[in-house]
Amino acid sequence: MRLQLLSDLHLESEEFDPQPAPGADLLVLAGDLDSRWQALERFAHWPVPVLCVAGNHEFDRRELTEALPALRERCAGLGITLLERDATVRTDAQGRRVRFLGTVRWCDFDLFGPSRRAAAQRAGNYFQRVMQATKGGQPFDAAAVREEALACRAWLADALAEPADGRWEATVVVTHFAPSLSSADPRYGSQNGTASFCNADDDLITQAELWLHGHLHCRHDYTVPRPGGGLSRVVCQARGLAAKNEPEGFDPLKLIEVFG
Repeated sequence: MRLQLLSDLHLESEEFDPQPAPGADLLVLAGDLDSRWQALERFAHWPVPVLCVAGNHEFDRRELTEALPALRERCAGLGITLLERDATVRTDAQGRRVRFLGTVRWCDFDLFGPSRRAAAQRAGNYFQRVMQATKGGQPFDAAAVREEALACRAWLADALAEPADGRWEATVVVTHFAPSLSSADPRYGSQNGTASFCNADDDLITQAELWLHGHLHCRHDYTVPRPGGGLSRVVCQARGLAAKNEPEGFDPLKLIEVFG
């Protein structure tokens, strides 16, 4: 199965016209497409199925508990499958079944361990102020983000532990936030703010064949050895902001092989 991956297009302010990648079997959208949700319409008549995971900016200036069901409804009306703590199994042309597990997987601020959590949360409050989102009528601050993040991780860990029992041949995880410090933006490295972009999910990476993410405005494509042999692959295919020259080197038509 060949996947096209797009994220961090920020079409609320960026000029970019997404096009289908020749040869792709499925399009994966890994969040931060358009904080207004308007650009979702561009993917309504895509020639292959479209799976989507929301990014943090899909919730800008919104109430989280209301926005998620509303976003599900909007995506469904456009023929897009939104995954938030959801699984779906898709079959490729060769009859091989691939399980997709999708969640925003908000940051839990534990990237550098408990000793730096408080400092990471203080740095993270800046990004939550930019979002101006609420949850249950209260500010969606770093503490609320961590609570949501831990629920995402618990769901993902349980889903990854579920035996295939012949129901699928490979698992692909799709998150907006990155699963490892290995995905950090090299411009910023290991500063406390990086914990607002990456999680320490390295133990989960090796339970999937492929992990797709966004959020970092740079590209990554690396592998992690699996305990039983073989490799897990992590790919970020974010575009980013033209004003910061972040799209330089971005290949929107890149194909990612699940069974490569």
